[in-house]
Amino acid sequence: PNNRGTHVINLLSLPAFTAYAIACLVLCVNLLFLWAYSGVTRNTTKVAINEEDAAIFKTKLEPLDPPAVARVLRAHGNAQANILPFLILGLLFVLMGGSAMAAKLFFGIFAAARWAHSWAYLSGKQPWRTIFFSIGGVTTIVLMLDLAWMLIKAS
Repeated sequence: PNNRGTHVINLLSLPAFTAYAIACLVLCVNLLFLWAYSGVTRNTTKVAINEEDAAIFKTKLEPLDPPAVARVLRAHGNAQANILPFLILGLLFVLMGGSAMAAKLFFGIFAAARWAHSWAYLSGKQPWRTIFFSIGGVTTIVLMLDLAWMLIKAS
């Protein structure tokens, strides 16, 4: 307990926290990479969709993103939509006392699948994009089921 009588969790004392922290870093780097890559790709197309950007960067103004930029933005949106729920579920897993071994498995597989999915999406590689997306999705579902089982056992 702290000096207010409430309990403070020392996250580093939880067995699964280190695996979670590493996965968070790896997944955030994935998102930052996609964010930066969208800017680089936009710059190479010399097209802006906002008037103020076209004026400052002396580029052509178009109502839609060029296909190369749109692809990166779709990859980034897909990553955001999949990574955020996984990180929330992963944190619950850690806080509920999930095992370090299971955490390493869940978090490692998911992080590797998301990086591989980003590569496949940016490269236009099918069926790999779908395969890596599915691996990440199945990992999320298994994590959810494990959390549900932990809740059932706790009640």
